[in-house]
Amino acid sequence: MADQREQRRGRHDNRPPQEEKQFDERVVNIDRVARVVKGGRRFRFRALVVLGDHKGRVGIGISKGADVTTAVAKAVEVAKKSMVTIHMYNDTIPHEAETKVSGARILIKPAAPGTGLIAGGVVRTVLEVTGIKNALSKSLGSSNKINIAYATLAALQSVVPADKWVTNQGEKKTSTKKSVAKESVK
Repeated sequence: MADQREQRRGRHDNRPPQEEKQFDERVVNIDRVARVVKGGRRFRFRALVVLGDHKGRVGIGISKGADVTTAVAKAVEVAKKSMVTIHMYNDTIPHEAETKVSGARILIKPAAPGTGLIAGGVVRTVLEVTGIKNALSKSLGSSNKINIAYATLAALQSVVPADKWVTNQGEKKTSTKKSVAKESVK
């Protein structure tokens, strides 16, 4: 019925139905950058975009363009190409992780269910689009958003799955005891 009314009024919408986005795109930062040429300055825009599916996949993209929409679109394509999978355990990470990228140091710790995300700025955005719901974090050192984004991604990539984390911790403890026991026998 509604389709017939729209046709009578002259509204013919030939556009295909808009497909649902599979990734959550978050524009974290847009900067106006300049390069100096003979006649003065040429301005462009640089966009920092974080992309995630809320199921453990996340990507970060940075790109420049003549206008903001071009820069964001190019940054989204870069982020899609750099997607990585993060190991999660009960909506948090299995163990704490700390990494340093350039001047930015990031510390991320697991948290009990119901804690929420105790994180600020770029770290919070990266954790949200990854799908982590409970975590504690602290940004140490640089306040550069790009370095913080890459440091957060590096910290999340350094996380080992929960089952391997437990077995690795057990092996380390037993191996040190065996080596001490062997030395005392000699």
